Amino acid sequence: MNAQQKEFWLVDVRTNERKVVKDSLSAVRFLDSLSQNNYFFTELKNIKSEANRTEIYYDKGLNYNQAHVKLSDTVATDLKSTRGFYTKNLDSTRKDINRKYIDLGYSFSRVKTRYLGMKGGVPEVELAVNKSQQRKIDGFVLKGYDKVPKRFIKNLEKEFKSKRYDDKNLLAINRSLQNHPFVTLERPPQTLFTKDSTNIYLFLQKKKVNSFDGMLGFGNDKTDKFSFNGTVNVNFRNIFNGFESISLYWQRNPDKGQTFDLKTDIPYLFQSNVGASVNMNIFRQDSTFANVKMLPAVYYNFSNRQKIGLRGTFETSTVLDSLYTQGTDYSRKGIGLWYDYSAPTEIELFLQQTRIRAEADMLSTNYSREDIDASQMRYFISAEHNLHIRGNNYLNLKGESALLSSKNELTTNELLRFGGWNSLRGFNEDALFADFYFFGAAEYRYLVSNQAFFDVFLQYGQLNNKVANLKPKLYSFGLGFNFFLPIGLMSFQISNGNEFGNEIKFGDTKIHWGVLTRF
Repeated sequence: MNAQQKEFWLVDVRTNERKVVKDSLSAVRFLDSLSQNNYFFTELKNIKSEANRTEIYYDKGLNYNQAHVKLSDTVATDLKSTRGFYTKNLDSTRKDINRKYIDLGYSFSRVKTRYLGMKGGVPEVELAVNKSQQRKIDGFVLKGYDKVPKRFIKNLEKEFKSKRYDDKNLLAINRSLQNHPFVTLERPPQTLFTKDSTNIYLFLQKKKVNSFDGMLGFGNDKTDKFSFNGTVNVNFRNIFNGFESISLYWQRNPDKGQTFDLKTDIPYLFQSNVGASVNMNIFRQDSTFANVKMLPAVYYNFSNRQKIGLRGTFETSTVLDSLYTQGTDYSRKGIGLWYDYSAPTEIELFLQQTRIRAEADMLSTNYSREDIDASQMRYFISAEHNLHIRGNNYLNLKGESALLSSKNELTTNELLRFGGWNSLRGFNEDALFADFYFFGAAEYRYLVSNQAFFDVFLQYGQLNNKVANLKPKLYSFGLGFNFFLPIGLMSFQISNGNEFGNEIKFGDTKIHWGVLTRF
């Protein structure tokens, strides 16, 4: 017959509260913990033993939460604190010290309290810390979606590996992956501690980032004839789990101009932070002229939000109508720098929080008919930011400017083109020609919910067209409504624009309807 297991009972003589523990060592630890929790005058009153049962009677006395504190030399040095001070809340002081040691990477440290005596009716205690091994981030383990580029993990390790394990760095890891363009965190990062390592577990999910963006516009062309125009933009992204993208863009404007654009982008070549892209653009203005442009580029990823690149330009333009005298055949080549920064937004309706794009190109242009070579410079900069005013009120600020500088006289078919849905609204798509332009826009947005917002906007711009000797000052205004449907983000917009000094014409009103679907 097996002997019965011996029981140890702890009895509080003041409250008669009873607590059973498994052995005598556990009983000693319990009584010791009372002094660690400000019961400095705990007394052992009696011990009764009967067969398989031992009862330990104790009086824990008063709880002293105020104290004169002396820090051990080690703690005072580590925290760069004065060694002695008075506190009205010893518990809070202990927790504060423990938190500071956690922030220093000592995740499993323990604050020890030693009673020194009474001083003016208040306990005097010494606080020391049993420091655990200092923890540093040793690596990352992916769970869920793990078919990401190897460089993605290497960049995380480069930024965080060997850094101190604390709340600050955990939040930084979470922020770096928050609103990532290709992956999302299913849950906050978690940690696996072993004797010799500290690994961060990331539970990733692949985002739906393929998109179809279509827009249909209604308005009058330059002959005041009612016409349709439209834009189709299809993006295939991360199909091969390399964060790559393939974009197809087509646009038809009311003045019978058409644009076709094809772009491919691979962000991590040979598992490095060097990426490459190729952009081919074709513009045809009815039967008048056609431009073909090729822009190969290489770039360096500073992060998933910021990159800088070097690109080439190869462009040809052909006049299709022999009676068209405002243009001429030319070929162009050059080299340039560009910089791109984008910060995603927590409000999906706004697509992005901040976007900055800057470009500069040195060009050499040959005009075949005149057998003339000319050096040119081309600049472009755009910036956009969503500013939170208060509550559901936001202000979208946007500006854009471009310049084509040349010592020789430019022709119409090489001028910069702008205007339309994503540019100076209230004007037809690519209807404005210039060697220099700029415009700024302010758009007030009222967020009805996370599924819809209203907007009212006002824009101002100027252009310089040396070919036509025009320097008009332009304005546009309008309102819109954006909302999510099961098929995607729906946008509806009414706008009107004109030159200062000209009266507003109802017939110049533009109506745009578009949808952005992710799949």
